[in-house]
Amino acid sequence: MGMNVGTGGGGQEPDVMVDINTTPLIDVMLVLLIMLIITIPIQLHSVNLNMPVGSPPPPLEQPVVVTIDVDFDGTVYWNGEIVPSRAALEERLVAAAQTPVQPEVHLRPNKLAEYKDVAAVMASAQRLGVTKLGLVGNEQFVK
Repeated sequence: MGMNVGTGGGGQEPDVMVDINTTPLIDVMLVLLIMLIITIPIQLHSVNLNMPVGSPPPPLEQPVVVTIDVDFDGTVYWNGEIVPSRAALEERLVAAAQTPVQPEVHLRPNKLAEYKDVAAVMASAQRLGVTKLGLVGNEQFVK
């Protein structure tokens, strides 16, 4: 809100600057902002949980485990026994899904197996109601 006032004559003196110097104002504002940030207490957002103490008891019965292997050429094995067709695999999956306590189905694909073969087994298991399905042997895929 100032203005430059020029001299009346054509002398060699430079024009006088009448603008406000805002640098000290900005410095004071930054110091006040830092002091405000430091003095604000840190909010601790914590959730109190009552965690159980000790280790859980071991299960009364060990779960039944069914291992399904998918070989590199698409051959499917049920606990080491060759499954001749997809219909035979689905019959076994239906029988496993209808038991009162479903067995754990461990799917172990070969590293060279095609994705479509593994995905077909997984899709059949899901469609037929197998709920305890897991992939094992994934460490072979880590480089």
